Amino acid sequence: MFIQVIQGRCNDADEVHRRMDQWREQLEPGANGFLGGTYGVTDDNEFIGVVRFDSKESATRNSNRPEQGAWWAETEKCFDGPVSFHDCDDVQLMLDGGSDDAGFVQVIQGRISDPDTFRMMMDEPMDMLHKERPEILGGTMAVDENGYFTQTIAFRSESEAREGEKKEMPKEMQDRMADMGDAMTEVSYHDLHHPWFATAGRR
Repeated sequence: MFIQVIQGRCNDADEVHRRMDQWREQLEPGANGFLGGTYGVTDDNEFIGVVRFDSKESATRNSNRPEQGAWWAETEKCFDGPVSFHDCDDVQLMLDGGSDDAGFVQVIQGRISDPDTFRMMMDEPMDMLHKERPEILGGTMAVDENGYFTQTIAFRSESEAREGEKKEMPKEMQDRMADMGDAMTEVSYHDLHHPWFATAGRR
């Protein structure tokens, strides 16, 4: 799987949503390899789109389509300032990878300072997490070539997520989370209170 993260400050959140819906209606049928996406706007008007393709080659072919370029030229007007694109070949799914039924998504971004520890922690089974935090439906972890990561965590609801944050975790899980934290720097959190989703072929 390949993930492209699109991010920028928008001046009209509703119009961004409409533009994304237009892409699904008009351009998705020709976007071979498109798998889906998670989208949302934070309280401070930052749009984040985490778009999944089956490969980097499919994503590149989509970007090179003339109709894609024309669509983006109009969509770009919804943003104040530059829009960043993070291309991530290194992708992992958490639990079931998330759900289009999620009511809240938290996006965590940062830089990997200890790749070996980070990879070891990500490769460990998540049975304990699933047991202790059942409100987590899953998520994705995407890392670009410079070690910058974007993680999405999908929750059933924001209220359940906040309650889960207050829960005291078993010592083993606390230690694992501490080790993971030590392997990351420049960490930031972005809450998508009203996320929307796309799954290829589903309307």
